[in-house]
This record gives sequence, structure tokens and C-alpha cells, in this order.
Amino acid sequence: MTRLRTYFLTGLVIAGPIGITLYLSWSLIQWIDGWVKPLLPVHYNPDTYLPFPVPGVGLIVSVCVLIMVGFLTANIAGRSLISFGERILGRMPLVRNLYSGLKQIFETVLSESGSSFKRAGIIEYPRKGLWAIVFLATDTKGEVAVRLDHHDEMISVFLPTTPNPTSGFLLFVPRREVILLDMTVEEAAKLVISAGLVTPPYPPEKDKALPKASKKAAAPKEPADIEG
Repeated sequence: MTRLRTYFLTGLVIAGPIGITLYLSWSLIQWIDGWVKPLLPVHYNPDTYLPFPVPGVGLIVSVCVLIMVGFLTANIAGRSLISFGERILGRMPLVRNLYSGLKQIFETVLSESGSSFKRAGIIEYPRKGLWAIVFLATDTKGEVAVRLDHHDEMISVFLPTTPNPTSGFLLFVPRREVILLDMTVEEAAKLVISAGLVTPPYPPEKDKALPKASKKAAAPKEPADIEG
């Protein structure tokens, strides 16, 4: 019975992530197909002349449409058309705030040159003696930076919640109070999602090969500046 229990847990560890990944991927494909397939002409929809539904057609069409939209808006005529449409949206009281906010979020998240969430760190939160993982965003800017100018140099950090790291809190923290971690943002996210059950190995494998004397000679790390 002990061996059967061990085999069952091992199989669950292997099959669980695979099953959940396949389920979420399949659900996403079906959701996109449900939106796109009804908009396709009858001659271009394979479900109309095949005896079985073809999954993924809507996803392929959506990717092609997005590529075409990006191609058309890359020239002067496309940018002029987008600017004209944004000016029209800018005159709508409720829509302009929603559009500008969503556009800024998408540009920040999808920007290849952005420096968002390149490092992970820990801060004392919610009180002294308790520590929480944060993702370092950028230096504090705008009115918040001006209002806090008499304090220490501030940085903006995102404190994720467990087990859903997509929700959390935006905090403005003195730079000297943030301890940078060697783990990547992905490893820190896994630690948050698993509620501390999945801990990345430390020190990294490359550091384990170093002699102990070299490790002792290395100076302890201080809360350094955010790497770009």
C-alpha cells in the first residue's frame, strides 16, 4: 500500500500540471473559436463542409488578423487613421478614460524595451519582522515622487498575493529597505503561487561548484540599484 501510494502521488505530480495546462489551453482555443468562427464567411469556415469541427481555426484567424493590423498601422496612413480614431475616442467622456488606461497597460506589459519586473526582492510587510516577496517595477515618478521628495529615494514595487500573483498591491518603498534576490522573477512567482512549497535552489548550481574559500571572500550583497 505504501508503494501504491507513492506511485499514485508521483503520477499525480506528473499528470496534474500537464492536465491543467492542456485543459486551460483547450478552453482558450474553444473560447476564441466561439468568438471568431461565427464571423467567418461560410466558404472559409471548415465546419460547414467537414463532418467534424476543426478546433483552432479561430485562433489562427485571430493571429493573422492581428499581424495584418500591425502591418497596416506601421505605415504613415495607418498611424494617421489610428490618430484620427483616438481623437474621436478622446471626445467621449467615459470611453476615453477606459481606452487610455487599457492602452497604457498593454504598451507597458508588451513593450520589449520595458524594464518592468526584471528583479525580485523582499520587504518588511505588513509589519516589522514579517517579510514579503515583491517585484521591482521602476523608480517612483510623477506627483508621488514629488510629494515624497523629502524622504529617501523611493521605488515602485508590486506585492503579489497568494496563490494568484496577478492581484496585489502597488507600494512605494525606500530603496534602502528593499533586499534584492538572486532568484528570477519566474522563480519568485512560483514561490508565491505555491505558497512557499516550491522553493528555488540556493545557491545556484554554478555557485555550488565554487570553492568555499571563494564564497567567504565575496563581500555580502547590499540592496543595490535596480538593474535596467
